Amino acid sequence: MLVFITFSGLKASTVEFLSKAVLAKSYFRDMNPRTLSALVSFGKKYMVTAAPRIMVEPFLKEYLGVESVVGTELQVLSNGYCTGLIQSGSLLLSGRRKLEALKNFFETIHVSCPDAGFGSSDSDYPFMSWCKEAYKAIQKSEEIVLPSSAQERIKPLVFHDGRLAVLPTPAMALAIFLWTPLAIVLALLRILVPHTPYSVMLPLAALLGIKLRIKGSFPPKDPAAPGKLLFATSHRTLLDPVVLSGVLGRKVTAVTYSISRLSELLSSIKTVRLSRNRASDSQTMRRLLSSEDVVVCPEGTTCREPYLLRFSPLFAEVSDNIVPVGMYAEMGLFYGTTARGWKWMDPFFFCMNVQPSYTLEFLEALPDERTCGRGKRTSVEVANYVQEELARASGLKPTALTRKDKYQFLTFVQ
Repeated sequence: MLVFITFSGLKASTVEFLSKAVLAKSYFRDMNPRTLSALVSFGKKYMVTAAPRIMVEPFLKEYLGVESVVGTELQVLSNGYCTGLIQSGSLLLSGRRKLEALKNFFETIHVSCPDAGFGSSDSDYPFMSWCKEAYKAIQKSEEIVLPSSAQERIKPLVFHDGRLAVLPTPAMALAIFLWTPLAIVLALLRILVPHTPYSVMLPLAALLGIKLRIKGSFPPKDPAAPGKLLFATSHRTLLDPVVLSGVLGRKVTAVTYSISRLSELLSSIKTVRLSRNRASDSQTMRRLLSSEDVVVCPEGTTCREPYLLRFSPLFAEVSDNIVPVGMYAEMGLFYGTTARGWKWMDPFFFCMNVQPSYTLEFLEALPDERTCGRGKRTSVEVANYVQEELARASGLKPTALTRKDKYQFLTFVQ
């Protein structure tokens, strides 16, 4: 019944997407680190599971390098939609069924029996006893860190989607259900905070349960320097520029690429759209900087995990008065970002958390020798330097991944 309710009417491609882009975080959280470390040390890896194959296979192949998965098969119509029914004889709940399915599979690839088998329950004993070596995973009693050799064999989880930031166990699902009515009221009140006077904004945010942590000191602007300050920040949620403005206690202008019209209308600070035309965007940012401070997120999109995407170098060309700011948002129940969902709901979901939290770390303004104008550096050199400094200060890992990589992975858009 649960299988029918879950999969009936869904496209098989949607289920495969959910496995790789939404459920991956939960799968990693639920894995036994010791078993995972041993598993990735083998060359060819095969998995057998009672779960529907299409729900786990894309994740296992993408992140763990598994060759094939033997699991419960769902009925899929010619148009690609799941009926919610299970193919006859493919339900692998019992140990004997798992053993028979494995033997049939290994006959097709001309392998007598596996070198090693890993299991976690009594129903795994039949197929484990068939392997040359057998290991049973035990429940972890403490936090275990994967050795570096194992981490190198596992594809890092950089991008994932979905709104829930927790595993929806029965107890957690009940807690979310009970919290939601109060969360909606709190979110509406919290969203109004940036529209209040700066003198009361931070105390009011604290009163409504929003936690702000500020590190470093805001560097004073050099009166002799031409133009205003350009804040280059890491990107966690759509609220990054708004939070920065509240902490500074004054208006800043945010340059953006792809926020919704509704988000622009609801924003408490001025937003200016960029066109993705390099010459036009450069001219726009220079014009803004001649009269006001500007905040830009060079990554071009948000990243939930502790990674920094590649910084677009455009910001380095338009100003030498650059102040890097590390932004880090903590979300307990709901993610305030999405790739396939309604982006205008991002601030609302962020504010629905029990205690949404932001950490801002102001770094020193770039020295003259690290800028394009006075230091004669290339824009790419400056962008890479800012990325490395923010990564070092906040403990994030810099990558060469881009906005394009994220959306190709999470939306299948080429």
